Amino acid sequence: MKILHIVGARPQFVKAAMVSRSWQSQDSEFLLHTGQHYSPKMSALFFDELGLREPDINLDVGSGNHAEQTAEMLTGIDRYIAEKNPDHVIIYGDTNSTLAGALAASKRGLPLSHVEAGLRSFNRTMPEEINRVLSDHVSQLLFCPTEAAVSNLKEEGISKGVHLVGDVMADAVYSFGKIAEEKSRVLEMLGLKAGGYALATAHRSGNVDDREKLTQIVRGLSAVGMPVILPLHPRTEKMLKEYGLAFGGNARVIEPVGYLDMLMLEKNADCILTDSGGVQKEAYLFGVRCITMREETEWVETVAAGWNTLTGADGEKITQKFDDFRPLGDRPDVYGSGDAADKIVAVLKTS
Repeated sequence: MKILHIVGARPQFVKAAMVSRSWQSQDSEFLLHTGQHYSPKMSALFFDELGLREPDINLDVGSGNHAEQTAEMLTGIDRYIAEKNPDHVIIYGDTNSTLAGALAASKRGLPLSHVEAGLRSFNRTMPEEINRVLSDHVSQLLFCPTEAAVSNLKEEGISKGVHLVGDVMADAVYSFGKIAEEKSRVLEMLGLKAGGYALATAHRSGNVDDREKLTQIVRGLSAVGMPVILPLHPRTEKMLKEYGLAFGGNARVIEPVGYLDMLMLEKNADCILTDSGGVQKEAYLFGVRCITMREETEWVETVAAGWNTLTGADGEKITQKFDDFRPLGDRPDVYGSGDAADKIVAVLKTS
């Protein structure tokens, strides 16, 4: 069976690397990179560190509004499917690359698997939520990371082809966390000590494209009473310049970092402040308190367990929660034991 992985953003590179490693048959898989993340530190470095095969094709779509980006991806993916004629298409997560891959495969009548299916924020103003819902409803195999994801699909009338496998991002954290400890020197390079800094990321279009929300995030992070390391996403950098905003106080902006360095920064932080779904989950897996600068999260387990709290893009709440939010309980093992990719491949090989 020939499978086609469709990726376009950093978290998808990680997920695809785990599934590809379990597949262990390089001559029966293709990797298509849409180019949604296109800077070297957002793309090429991740491929190298993860040991992920070079993309068989890179569409080099780059930035653009949602309609333009998705349309260009859809056209490119469709052409590649027609050329390579894969037997099965695998999509990951909730980006525009995910939706474009789902549409291209379904229009061609190809079996489609969605890794990280069933997640819901229940906020239809989020482009990611639309991507998730539409992708799930055209997929034949739905690989869910949590019980909540399975329940969400059931509520939408989807029960056939649903598999609870655990989280492939947990696979990656368990696998690459040890490698990061051996190879990463990011703490030394930045002059940081474990527990002596906070880590922040912001990239969601609903936050950074909105002048008031981005202003609030800048205000909140700049007022945190501890050094805040902020690997700056290209999209955020662009909008800061457009709005004439700049971080101050203890906020320290750095270039985007590779996967191993990011894991080390997450693992050793006193607190993580983010609007990223993947970073929320990694914070939980590492046992680091997390402040999510959104009004809702698809990773509801992290909040229910008391390790994640929501502030929205509210500067005062961000700094307040940094000061007074502390986890009170244990961290239930809700994301699996590190074998999600093996379970996914086992289902694929028998489907």
